[in-house]
Amino acid sequence: MTYPLSLAAPAKINLCLLILKRRADGYHDLQTAFQLLDLEDELRFESAEEFMVAELPGVPGTENLVYRAGMLLATRCAVTPAGKITVTKRIPMGAGLGGGSSDAATALVGLNALWQCGLVKDELAALGAQLGADVPVFVHGHSAWGEGVGETLTPVELPAATYLLIYPNCHVSTQEVFGHPDLTRDSSAITIARFLSLGARNDCENIVCQIYPEVARALGWLNQWGPAKMTGTGSCVYLRCESLSDASAIRKEVPSEWQSFITEGVNRSPLLAL
Repeated sequence: MTYPLSLAAPAKINLCLLILKRRADGYHDLQTAFQLLDLEDELRFESAEEFMVAELPGVPGTENLVYRAGMLLATRCAVTPAGKITVTKRIPMGAGLGGGSSDAATALVGLNALWQCGLVKDELAALGAQLGADVPVFVHGHSAWGEGVGETLTPVELPAATYLLIYPNCHVSTQEVFGHPDLTRDSSAITIARFLSLGARNDCENIVCQIYPEVARALGWLNQWGPAKMTGTGSCVYLRCESLSDASAIRKEVPSEWQSFITEGVNRSPLLAL
């Protein structure tokens, strides 16, 4: 693998999020279903003597998860980091779509090949887990059922679906949501088969709607067209549509102050080709 190299970083939505209990380490045991999407950021890798990541608005290069992923990989493999990465953002930041985690995963996979580190997928996923709980699912590159803090993954084949996403232009603090005293923390565990048959709820949705009125407004607006849901801890909400034409018709009605996207659910990431 040589420079220059361009790789996709797909978004995700959580089709459910059950909080089972708070752990002794302060994290939570959960169950969730990760649906990968064809909405993607793009990472371009170019040759450079020093390792750098082009800055994104409001995110200094050295604080970017992509930069941290590269430095973590270099330390793990005892290589001298080099090269420039430019991220073209199409996934809105702070929306609960996993853009930052996906960018970090794509950086790990791409740099592992370019730097000839030779790490296998499980090793890269373990590194990614140090950056965030959502990074491993993007490293593995498949829609999956997640348990533990989201890092214990079972690949699943989810049915084809068209989604309309609405981003109400507000950022949700995951820490605030998981620290809220009213958060449900005693949901009963379910099986993958039960989820695939009956679906499941998002235990964070009510809390987020209490704290962030704009998310509640977006969810309420989208609910007029069908059973809308919030992904993860928000702030993006989504509706599964019967067809692309239905999604397009609803999108024309979306209030102008919100961003909206039409996207397809996919089971496999473009990274699997690498």
